[in-house]
Amino acid sequence: MKLDIVVPTYNRSGLLRKTIASLLAATVPDGLEVQIIVVDNNSSDDTEQVAREYPVQYVRERMQGLSSARNGGIAAGTGDLIGFIDDDEEVAKDWIEVVYREFQDPSVQFIGGPYLPNWSAASPNWLPPGYNAAIGIVTAKQRGPMDAAFQGNLMGGNAVMRRSVFDKVGLYSAKLGRSGKGLLSEEDAEFYGRLKAAKIHGLHVPDLLILHYIPESRLTRSYHRKWAYWRAVSQGYLAREVREPVPYLLGVPRYMIGRAAKNMVLAPKYLLQGASGKAFAAELSVWDLVGFAYGRHVIDLDKYYAAAKG
Repeated sequence: MKLDIVVPTYNRSGLLRKTIASLLAATVPDGLEVQIIVVDNNSSDDTEQVAREYPVQYVRERMQGLSSARNGGIAAGTGDLIGFIDDDEEVAKDWIEVVYREFQDPSVQFIGGPYLPNWSAASPNWLPPGYNAAIGIVTAKQRGPMDAAFQGNLMGGNAVMRRSVFDKVGLYSAKLGRSGKGLLSEEDAEFYGRLKAAKIHGLHVPDLLILHYIPESRLTRSYHRKWAYWRAVSQGYLAREVREPVPYLLGVPRYMIGRAAKNMVLAPKYLLQGASGKAFAAELSVWDLVGFAYGRHVIDLDKYYAAAKG
């Protein structure tokens, strides 16, 4: 069995060192060959020099964007298993052992695991409940199948799958994912949706652990507003082709409209109660609604990507 571990990276050479070091320190069980593939997505810092200091395969991916970088790593490897780790993460020492253990079962086609926070600053008391993904925290859930009943997502920063999965459902969508200054997202949700539609068997594995670095720049209200808005823009764009099986009004899920209206009324009450996190979550539901409508009806991807490259 061979495992390719794809690490997309863009201008974060300092964090990349820690990511690679954690992968090299992880225990590799007998019977498993491991290749680390660092995919440099047009970095302008010393990423290439840093990568070449380690026993890894270095790949330069010219097509800008996280999805394109992941796809470049898939194409560069030969392993029958492909793992994905982001350049601001560190894996647990037994991460590779957990991968090997899970794929002894031939029915398992993909696995995902939680993200534990590696705080760069104190966690503010206004962090909104329900928006942990904005800063990259995925709490451990009970072990079980990642199917239609699973209340979560297959996050591409801590995922492993058989190469044959991509033959069945295709690669990550290059239309989505971070690119330059752009903040479109939902590439993970879109890919996971294809896995579920194809009824491909996967597992959430709580001990497939990574530490995710959370920079102080993400611990601001302005970052959360941008994140919520652009995530919703991405969801709205996807809804042009694949709609949720729920009632819609003016091209937007009716529950989003009701939730935003309700929260506009509740927000002042939360503030008076001193529940700043709930109040901010209420505000973000409005950004969700506005972003979805923009993505569903307005955004022009050609103009968007042209602006993101500038």
